[in-house]
Amino acid sequence: MGALMGHVGHGSLFLVLGMWHIFHDIKLHAQTPNYIALPWVPTSKSRYFELFFIMACTCTSMTTELLIYSPIDPDGTIRSTHLHNIEHASVSLTFLVYAFFAIILDKFAPNKFQYGLTLLLGATGFFQELVLFHFHSADHMGLEGQYHHLLQLSIFVSFATTLMGIAYPKSFCIGFVRSLSVFFQGAWFISIGFMLWIPNFIPKGCFMNWEEGNQIVRCHTDEALERAKSLANIEFCWYLILVTVVSVCLYVFLNKIYGERVKYHTLSKYGGQEDGVDEDFEVQKKSKCNKSKSLDQMEKLFVLMDVTE
Repeated sequence: MGALMGHVGHGSLFLVLGMWHIFHDIKLHAQTPNYIALPWVPTSKSRYFELFFIMACTCTSMTTELLIYSPIDPDGTIRSTHLHNIEHASVSLTFLVYAFFAIILDKFAPNKFQYGLTLLLGATGFFQELVLFHFHSADHMGLEGQYHHLLQLSIFVSFATTLMGIAYPKSFCIGFVRSLSVFFQGAWFISIGFMLWIPNFIPKGCFMNWEEGNQIVRCHTDEALERAKSLANIEFCWYLILVTVVSVCLYVFLNKIYGERVKYHTLSKYGGQEDGVDEDFEVQKKSKCNKSKSLDQMEKLFVLMDVTE
């Protein structure tokens, strides 16, 4: 991940997943009063499309970090200049584990603990990401360090809201902020790639220097470095304002579309629109007195997403 394409590639993954969840969070919130923030979103064509997508991307990332960059010496030890490749691969491995076990839990353990365990796996991925970026082996003391310190703020929000989602599954704000933080992570990853590895975007008074097999931005003077860090802070604030404005506008727009469309509908009405789901809805309607109401409501949302996609 230590170059332009690595940051843009990983950022694009977070960007797509964040936008995917933002859209479906708003859509579900508008369509049903029994909203639950889904840990992953099923589709009508492939229930596990999102999870397969995560698994494919994380496997590609691990292959790149471990095989293309070759961080292992012939004697089996890790090269000191390639420790960051192992760290990046470890983050990808954690999210691969999350996606794999999310499928296993959905297929073989559909009980009242499924929702919380899936979110716990996701929180583990964000915590792993936060720890490895905070104690990164790469040189993050200069301008690059400032960008990665700011990145950790969005990662922490993703981690905290994922944990909070276990206790408050019906909170739209918690689920929505989690999706926004993932989207913001992607946007900031891409920004890091452009601002640190495209010469035209490097701040005045700074330059790109080749050190230990990596290109690192250095500044001629302390004053130039402080100016560059301040510009990074301003950029972060502008990104935050832009993402906030766009997300609120998107909420108003999508809520108007999907809210009006299902204003006088109930969940049971969707049962007759597709063969094979009537029985599932009848079972779910009888579960109002069941002790595990949160799981039943989540199942309703999964079926609703499959029908309405």
